[in-house]
Amino acid sequence: MPLYNRLKEYRGLIGVNQTEMGRLAGVSRQTISQIERGDYSPSVTLALKIAKICNARVEDIFYYEEEAGDETGNK
Repeated sequence: MPLYNRLKEYRGLIGVNQTEMGRLAGVSRQTISQIERGDYSPSVTLALKIAKICNARVEDIFYYEEEAGDETGNK
């Protein structure tokens, strides 16, 4: 189940780059980049930190979409 995000958009709204977002969230710039590309799913704790930094709800930034024809969540 892929996790999608709007982190880059929310970073832009608060005017910080990946390095600064990483510093604020206590992770590396590379971690922020991986999250934005969808290569890394953050922990619940990290997702909550990021949402707080962006003054948004977690579900505004992070969301998932079930794959077509997969109503059970199984592949």
